[in-house]
Amino acid sequence: MFLNDQETATDLLYYEAIAKTVVKLIGKTPETPITIGVHGDWGAGKSSVLKMLEASLNGNERTLCLWFNGWTFEGFEDAKTVVIETIVDELRRARPTSTKVADAAKKVLKRVDWLKLARKTGGFALTAFTGIPTLDQLKGAYEFASGFLNKPQESVSAEDIKSFAEKAGDFLKEADDSSDHLPEHIHAFRVEFKALLDAADVDKLVVIVDDLDRCLPKTAIATLEAIRLFLFVERTAFVIGADEMMIEYAVREHFPDLPQSVGPVSYARNYLEKLIQVPFRIPALGVAETRVYVTLLLAENALGATDARFENLLAEARKDMQRPWKSRGLERRTVEEAMGGTVPPEVDQALVISAHVTKILSEGTRGNPRQIKRFLNSLMLRHAIADERGFGADIQRPILAKIMLAERFYPDFYEQIARLAAGHPDGKPEAIRQFEAHIRAEAKVEQAGDEEATVNKARKVIQAIAPEVTEWEKHQWAKDWAAIEPALAGVDLRPYVFVTRDKRSSLGGSVVVSHLEELVEKLMGPLIMVRAASGELGRLTGAEPEEVFEAIRSRILQEDSFARKPKGIDGLVRLVEVHPQLQRRLLDFVRELPTNKIRAWAASSWTTCFKDAFVTEFQGVLKGWAEQGENTTLQAAAQGILKLHGQG
Repeated sequence: MFLNDQETATDLLYYEAIAKTVVKLIGKTPETPITIGVHGDWGAGKSSVLKMLEASLNGNERTLCLWFNGWTFEGFEDAKTVVIETIVDELRRARPTSTKVADAAKKVLKRVDWLKLARKTGGFALTAFTGIPTLDQLKGAYEFASGFLNKPQESVSAEDIKSFAEKAGDFLKEADDSSDHLPEHIHAFRVEFKALLDAADVDKLVVIVDDLDRCLPKTAIATLEAIRLFLFVERTAFVIGADEMMIEYAVREHFPDLPQSVGPVSYARNYLEKLIQVPFRIPALGVAETRVYVTLLLAENALGATDARFENLLAEARKDMQRPWKSRGLERRTVEEAMGGTVPPEVDQALVISAHVTKILSEGTRGNPRQIKRFLNSLMLRHAIADERGFGADIQRPILAKIMLAERFYPDFYEQIARLAAGHPDGKPEAIRQFEAHIRAEAKVEQAGDEEATVNKARKVIQAIAPEVTEWEKHQWAKDWAAIEPALAGVDLRPYVFVTRDKRSSLGGSVVVSHLEELVEKLMGPLIMVRAASGELGRLTGAEPEEVFEAIRSRILQEDSFARKPKGIDGLVRLVEVHPQLQRRLLDFVRELPTNKIRAWAASSWTTCFKDAFVTEFQGVLKGWAEQGENTTLQAAAQGILKLHGQG
């Protein structure tokens, strides 16, 4: 009943191809140090690719593969030293009986102690530019600790400082003059670590770093800085799974004094590109791929991953996805052949659902596998609840899926459907019947051409149009929804409304908590209310900023008139100011705005939230508005903004 949201054990998206490519790349650079990025949005499948990569490397005795999850060490005193210590400890565990490995590991760990000692003083924070503390820093730390023993502060105990002074004193006795310079420190670390690899007798050390984009900026940067120490160590490879936008945001937050970029690439992006030599980006799923994915998810859930019929279906899906641009999704004939001629009812229902909800689901989730999986989980959970309550037989999954599409992507439309169903004695709103009939009639007219008889016949389908239908016809999303199967005419919608109204949320069908709903309402309010919500915006984590963004975006786009600045624009701007990783989504939203309806506010509302390369892209949008002629008010405003910034 439940689709696991962890790294998938079954490759339903044919991501194995990416993992195999990374393995080949590592194999072709045996001596050269390399850093590879596996990029993608939240929920795109980065962790699954990394797990496949790890599985591919585990059979090679000459390659040691280590896994490091940055999020696991969130809140640790110094993530940088944790990364290095973890790598050294794993090397020791891989060669537990080797004296050479033990001795070499001690040397590396001793140098790592420098980082810890410097950090304990509180005054020698390591940055991207210092890397390892100098001898002068440690001398100062030693004098500080020794002279401070009689006056312990609240944050540092006397025992801690005494231990620190003893360790620092022992180190200073052994230090030579050459170690007073930063280049020598870095060089010594790399030499010592290379000696450790020699002692371990491995051809390649591969370190997989996952969930870096979930970390706070401080932890993310510390992890990247630790990786930077290995960039020139032979026979090492780092594979980093992260969303580039989140890492760029971490760089900007950690180094707030970086100057504004004057070129097409921001300093934050430069930092990332210098660290990651080979980037792989996981593409979003297209419509056909989404259809295949939905079918496979539901079929696996019904049959089990080890069922021979599902294995056959998965093999056919992989053939189909080899050339996704030619794919039409898994058609019934293909599924029948994979199932040995007989399609089980659960799989047949999966085919119906995937065939009809795919287009809207793909567009609404932007082809994100995790969002698709969450939608299906909610679908199956609600059906299961209906079963437990005793009305499961009254619920058909394809109809439930159609209702949930409205709930997830057009909540105001869903609320109207729910109200009409609740108010009808049989739960069969006439407005829904009329709307679907009208949309299907229009489709027939378009298919048949402009023949007068066909047009007249189509117009007679509806005699008296309900006022809701007139409103719904203004929105393309609602029209697309009405056109998909199954038709809801004659269906008692009350059980579907009951099972989907486990909450009423402005965030649609996503799993959210009440504080996000309240936050969306504040961001849809006046500017003073938006400003008051800034503190709450700063506390959003993980996928929460994206969920709030999508909720506000969908409500704005449902407006009929854009002559005045819609409610929510100020909230959207403030959200992106606090969470700059949303700039790409904001730029896409600005491009979605109907050019013929918007006014001067659309040109002047975004100047504070676009930074670096996005400024140039937004100016491209302004130039398009400035050159068009159908909306002269917008044209003049765009020309004025460009002139103000010297682009006119």
